[in-house]
Amino acid sequence: MNDNPFSQDSELPYNAPNFKKITNAHFLPAFTAGMREQNEVVETIIGNAEKPTFENTILELEKSNELLSRVGNVFFALTSAHTNDEIKAIQEEISPKLSEQTDGIYLNEQLFDRVKTLYVNRESLDLDSESFALLKNYYEDFVKAGAELSAEKKSELKEINSKIASLSTEFNQTLLEANNEGAVYVFDVKELEGLSDAQLESLKTDDTYKLALKNTTQQPLCTNLANRAIREQLFKASTSRATEGNTATLDIVKQLATLRAEKAELLGYANYAEWNLIGTMVKEPQTVKDMFNNLVPAATEKAKVEAGEIQEMITTMGGDFELASWDWQYYAEKVRKAKYDLDEEQIKPYFELKNVLENGVFFAAEKLYGITFIERTKDFPTYHEEVLVYELFEENGTKLGLFYGDYFARDSKRGGAWMSNFVNQSKLYDKKPVVYNVMNVQKPAKGDAALMTYDEVETMFHEMGHALHGLFADQTYPSISGTSVARDFVEFPSQVNENWALHPEILNNYAKHHQTGETIPKALVEKINNASTFNQGFELIESLAAANLDMEWHTVSGDSQIEDVMTFENNALAKTKLNQIPAIPPRYKSQYFAHIWGSGYAAGYYAYLWTEMLSHDAYQWFEENESLTRENGDRFREMILSQGDTQDYETMYNNWRGQEPSVTPMEKARGLK
Repeated sequence: MNDNPFSQDSELPYNAPNFKKITNAHFLPAFTAGMREQNEVVETIIGNAEKPTFENTILELEKSNELLSRVGNVFFALTSAHTNDEIKAIQEEISPKLSEQTDGIYLNEQLFDRVKTLYVNRESLDLDSESFALLKNYYEDFVKAGAELSAEKKSELKEINSKIASLSTEFNQTLLEANNEGAVYVFDVKELEGLSDAQLESLKTDDTYKLALKNTTQQPLCTNLANRAIREQLFKASTSRATEGNTATLDIVKQLATLRAEKAELLGYANYAEWNLIGTMVKEPQTVKDMFNNLVPAATEKAKVEAGEIQEMITTMGGDFELASWDWQYYAEKVRKAKYDLDEEQIKPYFELKNVLENGVFFAAEKLYGITFIERTKDFPTYHEEVLVYELFEENGTKLGLFYGDYFARDSKRGGAWMSNFVNQSKLYDKKPVVYNVMNVQKPAKGDAALMTYDEVETMFHEMGHALHGLFADQTYPSISGTSVARDFVEFPSQVNENWALHPEILNNYAKHHQTGETIPKALVEKINNASTFNQGFELIESLAAANLDMEWHTVSGDSQIEDVMTFENNALAKTKLNQIPAIPPRYKSQYFAHIWGSGYAAGYYAYLWTEMLSHDAYQWFEENESLTRENGDRFREMILSQGDTQDYETMYNNWRGQEPSVTPMEKARGLK
């Protein structure tokens, strides 16, 4: 480890990773050293003859993973954003070892005894509120992980956890291959009628046009493709990916669902969801199911009206066929144009990527929180040439942190959009946050402007909401800092931030025509606002269907026999009446639902809808209180964004809002009321 860049903090400002020095060869030795270092600390803790104190037990445990975090933050950023065969091989090797490492700590009886002793006597320890929260979190994490199981059951649990870790890695890697192999190749440009010249140029390879698959079921290109046969081919390539051959994930899905159910049963719970929702804002599966039941009827009725309008448009345009899934986006766009005179291609010229980022996303943060962003082009090396780096400053000039933005799609990057940390904020180590956002915007042809759809603009604001949650972290302890909160709370700040995309002051500052510099016309903005509830039945049903699938997969019992993934999926959708409109498939089908099989959203995908409810309710508060003001931003920062995992989420929200959240603003925003 002497020459390993992970052996100590990076020499760069903010301890930002020095990608000029980091090679793939450094990861395994660093992981190995990090696990060894952590185990040595644990042995010191349990070997301490003195009675347990916060300092000699909890604080030492909190500090034990410093090296592991340093290497893990960088490595897992690359596995998602810029992987290769060598990184994939390392991931396969290290994932089960890291699972075993975690089990070795949380299932250590002597260590738990010390933690439990402190927790039982917590009221007499005279701890500050954050230290009290850290002790509580550790105790609850130990119990949730199985610390109170018998030695025999602990051994069984370790084996299950190791298998789950390996299968999740296998799922991600297999799906990446399936996504790449599932691309549709078109040789005759005439078959791509409807696509703009810029789109065609971005899809062109040596002698063909490559229609790469996005991670969702519906493919954005279907919005413009006039050729119904090509739309069908692209849609079916999407829904059939990962079902056959070497890129099939179906068996992995069955194994993961079964293992998670067995794990929950071993821990004394009826199902995985019941176990995994401990410590969340909703607390139990029934709360989620009640939300589904309340939303499905109104969403279905709205979607039926939308389907009728689309079918009418098909007939008007001379079509003699029944609406199918691969028709929805294309004809919905025609309905939108007819109903609201709004064409996505009219909008995109005003949404040039870097201008949206700097004069929209950053500008909103400046107005609300007083922070500024300065691009750093040379002194912070990145893992890919397309990555942007910005340094952030408080209003008084104090340094706040670093922000990395990686926005273009490529074969080495998984689908979707996300945020995470290279460096976690903590006063314990005197570290400021280094965060990054990743998206998958289609890269333009050389020399062309990088134009985004309005959905992508909203996504950019969304991910910056996560980034601000991480950047405003103000905790002593890294494990409860920033975005280290429950899934059904972490999406709340990000969805609130989406609302600023159409705020007049923000929009007029960034929505400039990339060629003329003209501000987006008021008439076009009015069309966007008028169309905001358009197609919401479709979007809500596809999201509810995916969230329902997740919950159904994770409420099976340990003795359930899952014979066929597709049969299970169909039955799950029928159970909650989310199959009433055949033309609306789930946003993710089971075999490519990376959120729940390869990421951290198992029994947690509902969080997007739950936090959408919170975000609309929260935005109503902003509107009731003069909206975009520094006073409002500072209050939101102080009471929500800077709190990390130090409070009960319901209490935190209600204290800020002044009342419990209401679903009504969300229903109005979706056009359901």
